[in-house]
Amino acid sequence: MSEADTLYDLAVIGGGVNGCGIARDAAGRGAKVLLLEADDLACGTSSASTKLIHGGLRYLEHYEFGLVRESLSERERLWGIAPHIAWPMRFVLPHVPGLRPRWLVRTGLFLYDHIGGRKRLPATETVSLASHPAGASLKPEFTTAFVYSDCWVDDARLVVLNARDAADRGAEVRTRSRVTAMRRDGERWRIEAGGETFRVRAVVNAAGPGVIDLLTGSGLQPDKAMRLVRGSHIVVRKLFDHPFSYFFQLPDGRIFFGIPYEQDFTLIGTTDVDHDSGPIEASAEEIAYLCEGASRFFRQPVTPDDVVWTYSGVRPLIDDGSGRPEAATRGYDLDLSDADEGAPLLSIYGGKITTYRHLAAEAVETLGARLPVLRGDDWTGEKPLPGGDFAVDGVAALEAEFVHRFPFLSGASHRIVRAYGTTALPIFDGASCLADCGRDFGHGLTEQEVRHLITREWARTAEDVLWRRTKLGLRFGPEEAASLDEFIKQECPQ
Repeated sequence: MSEADTLYDLAVIGGGVNGCGIARDAAGRGAKVLLLEADDLACGTSSASTKLIHGGLRYLEHYEFGLVRESLSERERLWGIAPHIAWPMRFVLPHVPGLRPRWLVRTGLFLYDHIGGRKRLPATETVSLASHPAGASLKPEFTTAFVYSDCWVDDARLVVLNARDAADRGAEVRTRSRVTAMRRDGERWRIEAGGETFRVRAVVNAAGPGVIDLLTGSGLQPDKAMRLVRGSHIVVRKLFDHPFSYFFQLPDGRIFFGIPYEQDFTLIGTTDVDHDSGPIEASAEEIAYLCEGASRFFRQPVTPDDVVWTYSGVRPLIDDGSGRPEAATRGYDLDLSDADEGAPLLSIYGGKITTYRHLAAEAVETLGARLPVLRGDDWTGEKPLPGGDFAVDGVAALEAEFVHRFPFLSGASHRIVRAYGTTALPIFDGASCLADCGRDFGHGLTEQEVRHLITREWARTAEDVLWRRTKLGLRFGPEEAASLDEFIKQECPQ
């Protein structure tokens, strides 16, 4: 049977976190799902976040209490279903005289602690930076700080694991399949993508920054206006040697984070700049802004020459008329076509990585009113993502088991277990020495792992492997990366 003869219940267009989350949810409810992504999974905004599962403390200033509550309620839930790629983090917020008064910050943190159903994460405390480990890296004029809880997540892996789980539940995942035409054909949709034609009952437009372009390119009229806001980050050699992150306030009212990253680095970001067109990359002004901001607080100055990597993403925010880009809502809106228009189309506007699972459940339930196969219970908050079927405090034990079984990979064990969780063990099953893992590409990356990324995680280039499935791009040199790319091309001929 040809693809044109197959009738899918749902086509999800967009392989970012929202699209993959929706595909997972729908497939788990029994729908025949097709996921179409123009490039690689998480190749855009969903791999360019600040990597936080958080309520958004600053959103309280904009009175977005509902969004903060929803986000906070998701925080421990996501930690619970993916403890290999998500974990708690304590944030140090130094008090800056002349900016937000202490009582205001403390009140905001009290709300932050109590409106989201926090259970396992520790509460906020006030500390003296003279005695706290995080104080040694800061300039001496910062004497007091508030320490609160949030969670960190490997955003790109979160996307891939949602796609993997969707596929394991029957979804068909097509990367490098750009939609070139989409039109209603009676009570069905006909979609052309990647040189093939697909028939589906309903479509979810989860194209992120391209949500409106997909509609207008298909002759459809969007009901919402979008505001594209670029957020840029810089990565430098590590500025501190402790597990705490920092939340910094700047005189212009903006905030940014300093986060321990990939063991040997510090992640600093983000910016908020309206993005109209052109390359999605950090401008010289954004890099300088983040360096100057970091240098206000850290004893060790940060300059553009210290930056080893930058990355940027465009956030597709609902245009709510906010004057400053950082004030634009991070909420989302689901726009379902009218029944009299024919086959259903649900467009996803806005959203943030923390609320992706809740958004997906709401999207599937919204479509369920028109597509009975999607009706059912919200299940994704209880079932672990692939590799996440262990206790939230069980990572150390899992890594110890991995090292015991594969001592020749002990130098890479932390990265591997954090990436794959319990699935790390079967990836290397049968290997008794490094030579059994095939070609060694360096920095703990072996042919056996790369083959897994190709066959199970849709990797097709060295960039897919080095910057999204892993962050080994921070360590690979040009020749090493070229060697990896050549190997993948041989394994995945176009």
